[in-house]
Amino acid sequence: ERPEGDFSPICTLPIQLPMGDHSGFNICCMQRICDGCHVAAQKKGIVDCVFCRTPFVKNDADALVMTRARVAKKDPAAINDLAEKYFYGELGLQQNTRKAIKLWTEAAELG
Repeated sequence: ERPEGDFSPICTLPIQLPMGDHSGFNICCMQRICDGCHVAAQKKGIVDCVFCRTPFVKNDADALVMTRARVAKKDPAAINDLAEKYFYGELGLQQNTRKAIKLWTEAAELG
């Protein structure tokens, strides 16, 4: 059986594997939404996040601010996402493996 995160929260259907090719991860709500839900929303004229209706960020700096705001609220998904950004050196962050491991540990402890 697939874990809960493998299902789109909108249509509740399992996301086709590999999930990265058939879905998008929205940092505003830390939800992975299937491509089908994105297409259906666009057809209805919805241009913001399908799950939480937050406008999409337009640059890395805004994405980092949004992620850090969720990290400050102890959101494990946001902490995991920030750890990945540090590990790979994305969003303008300098690659920092130690910080990434520390963040992954915190996210694991929070669930």
